[in-house]
Amino acid sequence: MRTFHSHSPAETEQAGEWLSKRLSPGDLVAFSGGMGMGKTVFVRGLARGLGIDADVSSPTFTLINEYRGETSRLCHMDAYRLTSAEDLEATGFYDYLDNGWIAAVEWSETVGLLDGAAVRVRFERLGDNERRITIEGAGI
Repeated sequence: MRTFHSHSPAETEQAGEWLSKRLSPGDLVAFSGGMGMGKTVFVRGLARGLGIDADVSSPTFTLINEYRGETSRLCHMDAYRLTSAEDLEATGFYDYLDNGWIAAVEWSETVGLLDGAAVRVRFERLGDNERRITIEGAGI
């Protein structure tokens, strides 16, 4: 387990970049934490650390955003609007994992992904600009 205390978006991105160095193709990163906690900012750092030069944005309305680098592929999903594992299956989400994409899923608890994830990232608000980011998983 690794814990980061972030006081800015830049520090949250650095935590994402740190995690990127510990991931393998097909890994699932499951996020939990309320709105406005920095999950998408974390994914921006994750993408940068994977060598992906992209404008990472929240997939709230698209459900899944795809990002490709020279050697890595990242799918960023927002499961907030999903209500079941069946909804998740219908998105084609598992095809990403089966094809070696790293998957970062916000609101993963809504579709039961927390327990099966390779890595779990929990965000807690400690103040207006302070977050505790706890990362757990094999090899962390």
